[in-house]
This record gives sequence, structure tokens and C-alpha cells, in this order.
Amino acid sequence: GPISENNDYDGEVADGRLARLIDPDSSEAQHREGEPLRYLETRFGKAFVVDTPDPVDVVDAPKGKMVAQSIPPMRENMEIKPISIKEMSPGRYIYDFGQNYVGVPRIKVKGEAGQKVQIRFAESLKEDGELYLDNLRTAQARDVYTLYGDPDGEVYEPRFTQHGGRYAEMIGYPGTPDLDSVTGYTVTTDLPLIGSFETSNETINQIFKNIEWGTRGNYLSMPTDCPQRDERMGWQGDRAAESKGEMYIFDNASLYNKWMQDVEESQREDGNVSDVAPAYWQLYSPNVTWPTAQIIVPQSLWVMFGDDSAIAKHFDSRKKWINFMLSLANEDGTISRDNYGDWCVPPERPELIHSQDPLRQTNRTLLATSYMINDLRISADFADHLGKTEDAKTFREQADKMQEVFNKTFYNEETGTYDNGSQTSSVLPLAFNLVPESEREKVFKALADNIDNKTNKHLGTGLIGGQWVNRLLSDNGRIDLPYAFATHRDFPSWGYMIEKGATTVWELWNGDTADPAMNSGNHVMLVGDLNIWFFEYLAGIKADADAPGFKHFFMRPNVVGDLTSAKGVYDSARGFIVSDWKLDDGKFTWRIVIPANTTATVSVPTSDPNSLKMRTTRLDLVPPEPGEIRFAKYERKFADFDTSTLEKKTPEGRVEFELGCGAYEITVDLK
Repeated sequence: GPISENNDYDGEVADGRLARLIDPDSSEAQHREGEPLRYLETRFGKAFVVDTPDPVDVVDAPKGKMVAQSIPPMRENMEIKPISIKEMSPGRYIYDFGQNYVGVPRIKVKGEAGQKVQIRFAESLKEDGELYLDNLRTAQARDVYTLYGDPDGEVYEPRFTQHGGRYAEMIGYPGTPDLDSVTGYTVTTDLPLIGSFETSNETINQIFKNIEWGTRGNYLSMPTDCPQRDERMGWQGDRAAESKGEMYIFDNASLYNKWMQDVEESQREDGNVSDVAPAYWQLYSPNVTWPTAQIIVPQSLWVMFGDDSAIAKHFDSRKKWINFMLSLANEDGTISRDNYGDWCVPPERPELIHSQDPLRQTNRTLLATSYMINDLRISADFADHLGKTEDAKTFREQADKMQEVFNKTFYNEETGTYDNGSQTSSVLPLAFNLVPESEREKVFKALADNIDNKTNKHLGTGLIGGQWVNRLLSDNGRIDLPYAFATHRDFPSWGYMIEKGATTVWELWNGDTADPAMNSGNHVMLVGDLNIWFFEYLAGIKADADAPGFKHFFMRPNVVGDLTSAKGVYDSARGFIVSDWKLDDGKFTWRIVIPANTTATVSVPTSDPNSLKMRTTRLDLVPPEPGEIRFAKYERKFADFDTSTLEKKTPEGRVEFELGCGAYEITVDLK
């Protein structure tokens, strides 16, 4: 056939001369009596007969159990037009697509039979405008096509590969290519887009777009770490708590359920699992922190979608893993099995990949022990849900015992810090409720002081601490700090990446200065819990863990910093939820939609219940598309709502009450 090479990392080599063009309406295209076509394919409106004169190699069929595919296939689902083209030397051109995306090119070309066209992808350019390829490592990321010489022109598109990048080099194109000569098409596991988010702050808006593009590009039959170099692995640690944020953007329940099956299939007889799943790289450390995704992801699936299948299906596997890891505990009851530390803490100097400052690094025994305690408590909740009371009791007893040892080993009551006082060493005990109640205020103050003074209101956690820090700070009265993290444009920040031209999220905070050959320009691991924070704390849409799948949920937006608006649209498991607020000259106007058969705890940012006014209308029967809010249709239908009928609660600085299905407009004067 025409394809002589194809590889996920290296691309495709195809010879159009081995595919003979025929009339699709001819009898030959239908069938030749007694001589079935060797191979017939229709592409882009033309039919081809593929002759294979050389004998083929017969290989054994795949081994193992055949099961139905449980996720949508990988498809082309978006068109990406290049925004510029530059001739670098005769016959060699660089395209800029304006967006770091994952997909394939479609090349329109007319030339003589035997002429070859090559296109190669990269995420960035050198200073001289040439492709920067060092960070691809051994991945060739190129496609080579030999023309068959159709006088009407021909179209080539690789079929068994995809590339990650923003730029492409075209070599050998007959004549002079233009912007219409090549078009990009995204390739991704085709999951529905179910959420959108927007604010008055353009840095936050671009960060969200970068998160969405990076997430889409790393859905390649599994949640991969990167889509461009010779890696593309399903690293568990990258997507543990971060996966919940993705669930506000994509309907990814099928993908993550499939990935949890991949984890179980990586499990060895002793209970150990690989740090990556599927275990193409067999990284059986053993390790607590990375494989903890197999505990946290099912919890997120349950809370966000009301889907407990991963909890039930994999309970015995996860129990086996926990028992295996506990068998490796230290004599004092702690556990030191952490293989990577708090990966990619922002370093103190721009040329460093990893910090060399011991006060920024977090003790690996602290990481592993705190994570194991949290794993045990989540697993106890799973056991309760499944009616496994003895398992629940055992898990909680093990967690309580380990927590006592943890505090005895690491907590310094005098300073209010754990171990060396790194930011993550405080984040984890607070987030996992390991700190004695009488000491929480002291520990949180030490954490906030560290962020305020040592990192100048910039993030100082790596991959592990970053999955919890924004929610923790907000829940304890310092939402100003996550807002600072999200709006900074200097190093280290997501805004710094944007300043340097990023359209997805980088692997390294300083990927432009540390070692660009190490940096992936399309990673989601440093997103942490930021996207969760966007939806739950700015838009204010949050699932209730006690009523999974948004049967009941919370609507609690926060007016913070210089933000004057935020809106989130989320197509939940029970219907569209909308939160759209604006602040204009001290007047807070909030429009919300609560879907049928649900209730919401609505929390308004005012301490005066008498200042609150509300209007309501019945829901529009036609739901909006994801990302669209159709309040214009409601405008003429709104009627006053008597708020005196609501049972209001007044926690500090807020007014809260319960509402059922409907569309509402709430106004309050915040002056």
C-alpha cells in the first residue's frame, strides 16, 4: 500500500503512486467479477485502488481478551488555519498556526508524480526563525508524501499519527505554497465540551484557554503528559486532583474510567502499580504519591458525575495496592516511598529546572505519609459507600494511627510548621485535615506568611502542593493569594508563560530559560487545582460531595481583587448550570440557572439580607450550547421574587439560602 512508515512519534511516510486513482462511479470501483479489489479507499471525494504486488508478512493476531472500546474514538474535530507563512530558503517555508495544537496537516498540492513534500512540526522557533526541535528528543514529528501526479491536484493527510506543535516546516512543495496550501486538524479523543469560563481579567481568560487547549491535546486514548516528544505517557501524578478541573470543561467520565482500568491492568501480583498507565514505561518504583491518582480520580468521578463505577470495579485492586504500600512502611509508622518529590517547584534562579534551595523542597517521607493517610480516608469512604464496613473501619484505624505518627514526626508546635516549613509541607497537612484543630490557625498563618514574604505572593509549590493550594487558601480567608497567582505576568506564573507567547501550559515554570530541551510546551501538570478554583471560587459553581452528580450543589462566587465580572456555564450530569455576575459601580448583579430536579445553596457576597433583591423566570426550554448564555430570552419574562419567603442564613460576610429549578437575577448594593 501507499503507507511505508507510520508511527505516533515519527509521523507517516506515504507514496501516492501506490494508490491508483479511479472513477468512483465506475464498475471497477464497485467490484470486478471474480477479482475483488485488493484495497479500495475513498478519501476527499476520490476513490483509489491500492495495488500491493509485494507479498505481505503474516503476523500473529493480538493476544489477550477482546473487549468493547469504552471511550469515543480519536477524531479530527477542529480546523486550524495558519496565520502566517515565511520562506526561509528556496523551497523551504515555516508556517505559524497561531496555536499550539495536537493533530495532523491536510496538504493541498499539485505536481509531478514522484515529487516529495515533507512537513515537520515544532512547538517553538529559534531566534533565527527556524524550528526548535531539541525538546522533541528522538521524535521526528514529520510526514513525507510522494505525489501520484493528479493533474487536478491532490490532497494528502496522514492517517495513523498526530503531532503537537504550533509551527510547521514545509519542504519540497511544488511551486509556491500559500496559507491555503495546508490546514491543521485537531486530533483528540472526541469528548464533548461541557463547560466555559470567562472573566473581566484577560490574563485569567487566556490561562483558561491555555488549559482547555492543553487538556484537549492530551486526550489521546488516555490522559497523556505531553503530545509532542518521545514520551506521551499517562503519568498518574500529573492528573490526580487536577483531573477534577478537567471535568468542568470536558465530559471525560468514559476516558477516566478507562484509565482507571489501565491502572489496574498495570498491577503486579504483589499489588504494585506503575507510575504511568498503561505501563508502556514500566515504572514500578514503588511510590505512594503518583499512583494515588487511582484513589483521587474515582472520587472526582463520583462527586462530579455521580459515577461510582470506578469505586466499585477497582476497590479490591486499590485495597491490594494500599496493603502493598503499607508493607513498605518505616518502623516508626511513616512511609518514605516517594519517587519524584514535589516535582517542579519554582526554582530560585531562572536557569534552574529544579530548586536547589532546601527550604523550597519538601521532605519525601512527609509527602508519602500525608498522601497515604488521605488515601486511607478516601478508601474508607469508598468502603462505606459499598457497604464494606470492616474495610472502612480498618482503613480509618490505620489512618488515625499514621496521623498521630505524622504529627509527632514532622510538626513543630513552636513555629507552626511541618518539617522545614516549605509551602507544600504546610499545604498537605491542612488540605488533608491532619493538623490538630487547635493548631490550624497557626499553621495556616505560617503558610500565608511564607507566600507573602518569601515568594512575594507567588506560588512556591510544585506539582503535588499545587493540586490543593488554591482551594486551601480561599477556604481560609486568603482568596487574594490565588487571585495574585492567576493574574501575575512575571516569573513564576501562568501569566509569565503567556508573556512568552504560550498558548498552552508549559511543563516548566521557566521553560524558556532553564533548559528548553527539557520543556514541553504543552503539559497540564502545573495547572494543579487552578481550573477547579476558576469554576468553584470565581464563577462559584461547586458540586456537593454529599449529593454527587450535582443533585445538590453550591453557588458561591467571590468578588476579589479588581475583578468586575465572571461567568461559568456548565452542562452538569443533570443539566445546564449558569453563574454570571457583574460588578458595576458597587452594584452586584448575578444571573444564575439551576436545572430541573436539583437544588442549590445560593450564597450572595453581602452581609445585609435586606439589601438583596431578586427576580425570577421559568427556564428556557432550549438549553444553550456550551459556552453560550442566552439571558436575552429571559429578559422580558423576569418577575419580582419575594425574598422574605426564603430561609436565610448569614455566615460571615454572606447571605445564603436554598433555591430550586429556575433562572434568577439577584442584585445587591456592595457599596
